[in-house]
Amino acid sequence: MATTSLTTSAVFNIGVKTHSKKRQNKRLIDYLQLQEARTSLPIESLASIPILCRIPRLYRRRQQANQKSAKTYRHSLSEFISDEEQHRVAQMHHQINQRLGVGAGLIGITAVGTLFYWPLNVAALPFVFYNSIPLHKKNYEGLKQGQVTMETLMVMSEIGAILAGYLWIATISNFLYQVSQKLILLTTDDSRQRLVNVFRQTPESVWVLVDGVEVQVPFTNLQKGDIVVVGAGDVIPADGTITQGLATVDQHVLTGEARPLEKEGGDSVFASTFITAGQVYIEVEKTGQETAAAKIGHILNQTLEFKSTQQLRAENIANQTVTPTIVLSALSLFVVQPVNAIAILNAHFKNKLSILAPISILNYLHQAHQKGVLIKDGRSLDLLHKIDTLVFDKTGTLTIEQPHIGKIYTCSSYSEVEILRLTATAESKQTHPIAKAILEEAEKRQLDISTLQDSDYKIGYGLMVKLDEATIQVGSHRFMESSNILIPPMIQQAEDESHTLGHSLIMIARNNQLIGAIELVPTIRPEAREVIRQLRQQGNLKEIYIISGDHTIPTKKLSQDLGIDHYFAETLPEDKADIIEQLCHEGRFVCYVGDGINDTIALKKSHVSISLGGASTVAMDTAQIILLDRGLSHLPYLFDLVKNYNRNMERSFSILSLSTLMGIGGALFWGFRPDAAIAANWAGFIIGLSNSMLPLFRPLEN
Repeated sequence: MATTSLTTSAVFNIGVKTHSKKRQNKRLIDYLQLQEARTSLPIESLASIPILCRIPRLYRRRQQANQKSAKTYRHSLSEFISDEEQHRVAQMHHQINQRLGVGAGLIGITAVGTLFYWPLNVAALPFVFYNSIPLHKKNYEGLKQGQVTMETLMVMSEIGAILAGYLWIATISNFLYQVSQKLILLTTDDSRQRLVNVFRQTPESVWVLVDGVEVQVPFTNLQKGDIVVVGAGDVIPADGTITQGLATVDQHVLTGEARPLEKEGGDSVFASTFITAGQVYIEVEKTGQETAAAKIGHILNQTLEFKSTQQLRAENIANQTVTPTIVLSALSLFVVQPVNAIAILNAHFKNKLSILAPISILNYLHQAHQKGVLIKDGRSLDLLHKIDTLVFDKTGTLTIEQPHIGKIYTCSSYSEVEILRLTATAESKQTHPIAKAILEEAEKRQLDISTLQDSDYKIGYGLMVKLDEATIQVGSHRFMESSNILIPPMIQQAEDESHTLGHSLIMIARNNQLIGAIELVPTIRPEAREVIRQLRQQGNLKEIYIISGDHTIPTKKLSQDLGIDHYFAETLPEDKADIIEQLCHEGRFVCYVGDGINDTIALKKSHVSISLGGASTVAMDTAQIILLDRGLSHLPYLFDLVKNYNRNMERSFSILSLSTLMGIGGALFWGFRPDAAIAANWAGFIIGLSNSMLPLFRPLEN
């Protein structure tokens, strides 16, 4: 049994918080029995797993390198797409690749046949028709609905070219059609993969209490009823109820509140919130992995099957000019030769606009991603160009998680410096944002911090440590009351004033007597002022707003500090969406920037929604654009990128339109044959393609 336990431990990567070999083996057996009950997999069958794990050395090295570089569980694209959808996409790629290969071969064969050996053309003719089957099917479906589409013109051009003896022109036309379909498919796949990369936040494993022993299990195995152990610095992995312990929980992603809340037994906690101090045991009520995967799968299969306004415009222009081109070609038969009328059909840009549009989109999406901006939906590139109103959520968006030190209050003989030193010493081994703020202030003042042993700690709503034979207590108002420590009126008044300003106090006691308090002030993002200044220079932006759940005074002060004229304070989560909806009804084009679960509906109501990397999963699910650097510094860059994208697309439209007019004019007035018309068309296409590739060679600087 011991061998089986060790083997299975290696396979499942189970950890345990104990140094006892006997206890470790018991814990492994308990875990295996739990797994057996859940999966109906006999323990004995796990002994054969090592045989299956003898993978090639190169693959194993790659896996080890990936594990070292990944701090979070990395999802592959297949985890978020159904088997049926994977099969459909793979089948589409296979079919298009096959037709591209056949098309490329036919171009070479028909070129040789046209120039040197005509029987090759006769042999190639059946393959040309075979490779055109998807095109003919699409044309047939359009005609059944009474629509004359781009496919109709392409079929007519192909048949006309074949009848006129220009078989190689027909093969080129068909090949370009397949290229356009491939590029559209690649654009969607690329967006899917980049989106999946963002959702690699789920922890690889969590600690679950099994028969009194803490067992590290894969996050995906977490189930309702499990008892999860979560400590300071950890993200709560699932919704549930605290059964034991005390903790301070930062849940601004859920409620927008700047100050952490104190939680104890019987209180509810929620996935994606963050424990800043303490340790709790949580009974899982709702597991988030399945729900999160379903949401991401929905986004991948629905949101990313997009066609941007520019792509739709390209298709509309092509389709709307089909009938006039056919009519013009028919009428030209009275004044020019049939071969020139066929040249007019071939002069039309057909699907070339549909090729250039996804290429431009793909290149600009790549450029944005390289700068740390994930654009999930190509339509956002068009909508951002129309935005005239920008709305920011306050907590977590304009401010950062880590506060900074404000006033230091004393109510004893201790000085401000001594109170800060004692607090920093107590917090020296903590990693939550409040501890970091205190330690940074102590470092800034060059204070000496004593070293503590792990055994000196007692963690609840605060810390209790032994220092120089004295007991130092650091924590909240509630922590002091629970320790029967009297809070002087001046500290109580200071706390009330701080709360009015949206600040909080952390209190310090020595030997059960309060000696002082430290004010914690929300920290404005360092880049926020400069970002707002640059955004005001954007020609389209007319109004900038702040929405906050905090009191009026701190919200007003923040808006004044950042130079923002409008704000909404004391806003309930459900009211945020109403404000966005009201602005939209006033005829504004609204972009909302938020990072919390409570921002989800507001993100959906806005024309364009932006979230920060590292925000709540629901916010990143909903937002159309994600700033991956977890800050606002790339926001002005995003608006500049959109301007460049729209200018690029306008140039592509102009280039192809000009080449089409040249081809039609040449066929009517200068005797252009199909090959000359196609040459003019191709010249325009190559220039347009070069224009679409400009983002790769001239990236926009931030």
